[in-house]
Amino acid sequence: MTDLLLWLHIGFSIFALGPVTAAMMSTPRFIRAKNVDVLRYLHKTTRIYGFASLGIFLFGLLLGREFLGRPYLSVSMTLFIVTLGLLFMVARDQGAAIRVLSSESPEDDAKVQTGRIAAFSGVIVLIWIVILALMVWFNPA
Repeated sequence: MTDLLLWLHIGFSIFALGPVTAAMMSTPRFIRAKNVDVLRYLHKTTRIYGFASLGIFLFGLLLGREFLGRPYLSVSMTLFIVTLGLLFMVARDQGAAIRVLSSESPEDDAKVQTGRIAAFSGVIVLIWIVILALMVWFNPA
């Protein structure tokens, strides 16, 4: 059972984090290009794979249930919850950018959303790297 949980945890990590990271990191480029069709696709990708990333948390929680008192797991879970909150804000800003660029109003070119999405995306990726480091260096297995 532990092997299955480990495979699911790693599988969800690979197949959820990769696409959501690519979608988040490429969003500012398409906001600047004012390509609303691609932005809609990236927004949908961010929401779908962001939701799928909950599987990482779920299977990691089940996998480490006997080690939950260890600090590296508490820190990792807390950081992952922080990334989910930031991911929600990225998806919100993507939606706002789509609304702004769809209105064709010359006053707003979604620069605020571009900066926030770029900043939050960078922070999310750094947090995921910290979580990976915690899992590799402090894992008792």
